[in-house]
This record gives sequence, structure tokens and C-alpha cells, in this order.
Amino acid sequence: MSTHEEETPFDAYREDVERPLSRLFREYGPDRLGWFTAGMVANFVARMASLVPPLLLGVAIDAIFANDGSFELPLVPDAWLPTAQMAQFWFTIGAVAVSFLVVAVFTWIYGVTANLFAHGVMHAVRVDCFEKMQRLDMTFFDDKETGEVMAVLNNDTQNLEMFLDNALMNSARLLVMVGGIAAVLFYLNWQLAIVTLVAVPAMVAFTIWFMRAVEPRYARQRSAVGALNTRLENSISGVTLTKTTDSEAHEIDRVRGASRRLYEDTMAVLRLSYFYRPGMELLAGLAFAGTFLVGGYWLATGTAPGPLTGTLSVGDFVVFLFLTQRIVDPLAEVSNIVDQYENAKASSERVFGLMDVPVHVADPDDPVALESVEGRVAYENVTFSYDASEAHVGEETAFDEAVIRDVSFAAEPGETVAFVGPTGAGKSTLVKLLLRLYDVQSGSIRIDDHDVRELSLADLRSSVGYVSQETVLFDGTVADNIRYGRFDADEEAVREAAKAAQAHAFVTDLSEGYETRVGENGVKLSGGQRQRIALARAVLADPEILVLDEATSAVDTWTELQIQRSIDRLTADRTTLAIAHRLSTVTDADTILVVEDGEIVERGSHEELLDADGQYATLWAAQAGDRETAAEALLEGDD
Repeated sequence: MSTHEEETPFDAYREDVERPLSRLFREYGPDRLGWFTAGMVANFVARMASLVPPLLLGVAIDAIFANDGSFELPLVPDAWLPTAQMAQFWFTIGAVAVSFLVVAVFTWIYGVTANLFAHGVMHAVRVDCFEKMQRLDMTFFDDKETGEVMAVLNNDTQNLEMFLDNALMNSARLLVMVGGIAAVLFYLNWQLAIVTLVAVPAMVAFTIWFMRAVEPRYARQRSAVGALNTRLENSISGVTLTKTTDSEAHEIDRVRGASRRLYEDTMAVLRLSYFYRPGMELLAGLAFAGTFLVGGYWLATGTAPGPLTGTLSVGDFVVFLFLTQRIVDPLAEVSNIVDQYENAKASSERVFGLMDVPVHVADPDDPVALESVEGRVAYENVTFSYDASEAHVGEETAFDEAVIRDVSFAAEPGETVAFVGPTGAGKSTLVKLLLRLYDVQSGSIRIDDHDVRELSLADLRSSVGYVSQETVLFDGTVADNIRYGRFDADEEAVREAAKAAQAHAFVTDLSEGYETRVGENGVKLSGGQRQRIALARAVLADPEILVLDEATSAVDTWTELQIQRSIDRLTADRTTLAIAHRLSTVTDADTILVVEDGEIVERGSHEELLDADGQYATLWAAQAGDRETAAEALLEGDD
């Protein structure tokens, strides 16, 4: 499959979005209808007022300077108009000045209201997209690339803002100008007006062709933007690996390829635009030339050319030339409007493609209240497959690729159950199922005899503390990261949590202590420091059930033994599910489960498993030497 044929993460849902721009107005327009209406009205008044000076000029030329007609204005009673020549002159000057003032005032009103409407919609769309993203299942983030999501939240919402602020209002301006100019021209001389406006149907047909031809090209361009964003983000986040493996040239080639795809897709759009825009300007120019040719001949000879009849005054001819020139610019602007329309259509499809991604892991309709949590956890014949986790409820699901197979165990309140086994055995998946980061396909997981699918996500996740092996820190202070999830915690509680996680000592040595900024994803801290902050966060949350997913994997053996003392205190009175790479950290667990290929192959206490002389005993024998050496060093340090 070629690069251009690869599907983006949202293609499956984007293709099902019907009339995306109409949907944008239906869902986000009503709350901002006042601003939109005010903008449209102001735009109409400003455009109508801009037609007054040319019309007044034509009337003045005929009535005042050429003495070749009466001083009459459409829609204005004759009794309101002066009859003396100089009075007519000053009236014309005053009316022109007032019309320019009206244009200025209402153009300003239009600009303010249009921006309030457009930016308000953009803000709401961006927040709603982010809110939807927060509610999406983990399977979405397993499969989708962050750059695609960022493209929706930034580039696509900005495209919508540009369309609503510029293209939409310019479309209204175009319609008002063309309609108003056509009305004035037909009022003055309907025969010459037909000559002037004969190019409009050709422009409409040309525009329809362009829109149909350019739409798929815009869709490919938006996809290329997301692909480039993803490539750049991955390359920047992995810069350490790139440098240490001398792979800069490889990354440059990959970014060059993604950039080249965007370049080619953009040029495919521009090639049509470069053909369309001059074409529109040519048609508009021909309309002006035709008007000048027919009207000029008519005026110069005093005879109506061809089938035309009647007379044409100098003033009317001047008005035709002015207004024909005025109509050229709006018609030539159609190309930009179409560009922004097609861009916005492609972007709105991607926005609503994201909004329409189904959420399978959600609150039940009538959740069971989880009030006083005792902490009993039970897995009953649990089977899970990542592929099947995206299936809708009720659909038949095959478990040939299941990563968890028929797992059952129980942890009584206050007990610790540990999971050990090779990488990829399914240990992390097992504990993530407890938090409903994914939902099981068969079997059940229960907390205090309540199926976790019967509980609200808020109740469930507030009762379970999770410390992942992949520590996540935000670009904020150390204190901010410790109190994440418990945002109201005071300074003393933060410090006590840090002490319990063996983090207080190194935090106080930082340049600004607890107010030190850690950088994006904690880049200013070591792996062990980041993990201790994550442990402090769990301590501060004080959950009834604790999940430790290799929570000390990023620290050395010495630090691990120190942290383990705090973990032992932390887990003493709460139910704990712990995944361990180093078996030494789970020797005191009430039950140890050996997981392999998604199944429990051994279970028992540390002593029972050693006596069984199976896989656990083999793993223990391989790690015991390092443990004894570190323990002796720690004891010497305490002395």
C-alpha cells in the first residue's frame, strides 16, 4: 500500500460523517445565534451602504453636471430630495460621506461579531474534542497516533475558525454585493445588466466543478498534516535514542518522507487553485470588458447595439463601470472562499470523526454506589483480547488472540497478591482490567461483590490507586505532580507523602525544593526520582485498593530496598495487586501468581512456590544472589 493510500486513524469514522458543516451549525450555532445574526445584518448594511456612492455619482453626473436628467434615487421619495442644482451637489457630498461612515461603523460591528461567533465555536469544538478524547477507551490510544489527535485539536479547529470568520462572512458579502449590484444595474438599464452578469452562470458552473475536484485532495492534505505531526512528535520525543544509536540520518529521512507527502498533497490542491483562481478572474474581467465594450459603443454612437434598445446616459454608464469593477473582486474572491470551505469540510469531517468514535468503557445507566470499600477483589474466569475489546456489546467475539485466558483469583481485604512472569505474559493487562481501562470479554472482575462494570468510573477509580511502570509527570512543580488527583491537598500532606515514598530527601536537594519544575514528562528528573514521585502521588491518594505495576522498576537495588520499606507500610492495611520484575519485592505477598501467555501457571506463597520447584523457583534462583549482596550493603549502611 502506498503512503497516500494508508488510512489515518479517523478514516473509518470520518467517512460516515454526513454534511459535516451543516452539523457544525446545528450543534454549535444555536448558542451563538445572536452574534451570527448581528454579524450577518451588519455585513448586509455595510455592503448596501457601499453601493450608495457609485449610484449617487451617476445621478449627480446626469442631473448636476450634464443637465441630462432629474435628480432621483431608488427607494427615496422625491419630496426628500433637493431641486436646486447646488443643493443637489451638497446633498450628494453629504450622502456619500454618510454612506462611508455607515460602511465603516457596520464593518467594525461585523468584524467584532463575526470573530466572537467564529472563535466561540472554535473554543467549544476544541474543548468538546478534548473532552471526548478523555472519555475514549484505552484501545483508541493503543492504535491511534498522538500527532493525529493534535492535528484535530489544533489545525482542524483553526481551519473551522477561518471558515466561520472569513469564508462564511465573505460568502454573505459576495451574495449581498452580487445581489445588490445586480438590482442596481437592472434598475438603471436591464439590457446592459444582462451583458454585465452573463458571466455569473459560467462562474457558478466552474466553481461547482472545482469543489468536486478539490475535495478529495483536501482530505489527503489534512491526513498528511496529521502524519507529519506524528512523525515530528515521535522523532523529538525519541531524540535520546536517535542520538545514542547514531540514527539522525534515518530520522531525517523519515521526516523528509512525511514532509514530502504533505508537500505533494498540498501542491495537488494548489495546482487546481492556480487554475481556478485565474479562471475566475478571467471570467470577471470578461464581464467588465463586455460592459465597457457594449456600453461604450452605445454611448459613443448614441445607438443601442444589436438587439438592445433605448438610450444610455453618461451617468448610468459610469455607474455600470464602477459597479462592474466592484463585482470583479467579490467574484474573484470565490476561489479563496471555496478553498476555505473545502478545507473546513475536510477538517469538520475529522473533528466529527473523532467525536463519533464509540466509547465502550462507560458508566452504566444506573451505577451501583460504592460507598464503604472493604477491598475484596475477585477475578472470575476472566478472558480478554485487545482486538475484541473494540467490538460492540453483544457482538460475537473470537478469543484466538486472547492475551488473558480464563484467569481466576481473589484478594481478601488487606491481602497482597503479586504477579510475576516473563515480559508480555499479560500481567499489566490483568491489573488494567480492574480499573476498567479495558473491559473483559468474558468472566467478571468484582470489588466487594460488585462487578466493576456496575460501578461508575469515578467511584471505581477513586477507590483504586495505580502506580505504573511508565511514570507520567506533567510539566509543573514537584508538588503539583504529587497532588495530581488530590488537587486540594495541603503542603504538609504532600511532604508526608513524599517522605513515605522516600522522595523527600532528593526533593529538598532540588534548586527550588517542592516548587522545582520537573519539565515535560519529568525530563529534569532521573527515572528513579520520577517513580518515587509517582509513589508519593499514590500515598497521598490513600486508596483502599493499590495497584503497583513494577513500581520500582526504574530504581537501583539499593533504592528499591529503601522504597520497599515504605511500600510495605503503605500496603499493610489495604488490598494490593503488585506486578514485580524483581521477585525480592514480593516475597511477603500473601499469594504469588506466576503468569505465562495470559494464564496462571503457578500460585502460592513464596515458600510454597519454592517448595514446588517450578518456574518461580527457577526465577528466584537466578535473582537471589543480587538481592543478598544489596541487603548486606543496606544493613551496613544502617549500622
